[in-house]
Amino acid sequence: MNPRKPWLQTALDILQDSLRPLPTEANELDWKSGLSPKVDRVAAHLSAFANYPGGGTMVFGIDNAGAILGVSEGQVAEIVAKLANAARDGLDPPVALDHAIFEWQGANLLFVHIPEQTVKPVHLRGKGIEYAWIRSGGTTRKASRQEIAGLILHSQAPRWELLRAGVRLPIDDAIDSLDAPAIAALLGIPLPRQPELAAWMAKERLIEIEGDSAYVTNLGAIAAAKDLRRFETIARKALRIVRYSGRNKLTTIDEQVIHKGYAIGFEEAIRLLKLVLPHSEVIREAFRRETSVYPELALRELTANALIHQDFTLTGTGPMIEIFEDRIEFTNPGALPPGKIPDRLIRTTPQSPNELLAGAFRRYSLCEERGTGFEKVVAHAELYGLPPVAFLPAERAFQVVLFSPRGFAKMSQAERIEAAYQHSVLKYFSSGAMTNTSLRERLKMHENQRTQVSNLIADAVAAGRIKRKDPDSGNKFAEYVPYWA
Repeated sequence: MNPRKPWLQTALDILQDSLRPLPTEANELDWKSGLSPKVDRVAAHLSAFANYPGGGTMVFGIDNAGAILGVSEGQVAEIVAKLANAARDGLDPPVALDHAIFEWQGANLLFVHIPEQTVKPVHLRGKGIEYAWIRSGGTTRKASRQEIAGLILHSQAPRWELLRAGVRLPIDDAIDSLDAPAIAALLGIPLPRQPELAAWMAKERLIEIEGDSAYVTNLGAIAAAKDLRRFETIARKALRIVRYSGRNKLTTIDEQVIHKGYAIGFEEAIRLLKLVLPHSEVIREAFRRETSVYPELALRELTANALIHQDFTLTGTGPMIEIFEDRIEFTNPGALPPGKIPDRLIRTTPQSPNELLAGAFRRYSLCEERGTGFEKVVAHAELYGLPPVAFLPAERAFQVVLFSPRGFAKMSQAERIEAAYQHSVLKYFSSGAMTNTSLRERLKMHENQRTQVSNLIADAVAAGRIKRKDPDSGNKFAEYVPYWA
């Protein structure tokens, strides 16, 4: 059995069941002695299987009574060519077929697989959607209005991740363009051996097999490409890390581009960030150690966020990490999803335009996909004594900024108020509330600065960023929650 054609075993099982005890054709499989000369009838069969859940298979070399006749080499070439033309030119949307030869009871049978299409109904090209066919009772018939409505209801828009990232390649070349061992390692599984490797990669949606050839999917390229430059349509999506001298972009120190796929190049990106970011010396357990002024967890979360949640339909732009003297900016193409606002990004419900990529990163243990990423970033910013995290949405991009450590005296009043707001959100989601004491601890301030913190809280309330949890409580033990709580 060819492991690159997992559908073939299913078709063989259905064929065996349909021939015994009495020959009866199934919805998933139709056998024929030869190909009908009627082009529309051929297209109708293809339409029906393309609309059927899981797709279906046509078997050539069996007559109507179930007798095994077999097919010749010449018949195979003619049937495959005509079906491919009908699937490409006679259907809307066009359908890609796969085929295999299998010896059955001493005769060669031709199996042609028609995969289910995500965009439905598949109908005759040049005609309306009412010219769509379905499988019912082992036969092919025209779909009713209600059935067409059902097909539309179960139709899916093509996902960017499953579109083809490049040209058709020999299967081995498609496999070689991706780092399959690295993906298997991220999944914590042994790498499948040849020839099962291709079927596994197709199951992982890294490649799409079509006959003896394959296409690398956008998901495969963007996650596992050994070199994104091999894929023209997404080469510009490589992660760029740029360092500047000072606090503006006038002088560039250097620029690094991670040309590997995001999943297999993720740790390299984090190592590079840790290498080039400023460090500070701390003493722990009597030992001096150097540590980054930015929390590693925040770097990981924000890098993953920029990679996963970008809008891949925007051309000429890609994710970027820019390092300045006083901050680090994470920017990805694409606006926030509708309904999302900066104030409510902490503990937000996960939502990504790239669900398959987000799901893959979760399976690779590169992100959690639980909606707690920004919450962790803000919590670690507090732990490291950083100013509040800035969430900056724009029309065609989204940016998150981490600032280097800066004490209360050097923060602007707007930053102080934002720090109070973000702290109140963290406390709220910890089933608590912000107090003067907790905010002082967050801002690394002393007890004798309680009055300053009280004044800041009053300013945050006046600005509409926080409110008292209990309006009737006294000032001394007042607790505060976000304005929306």
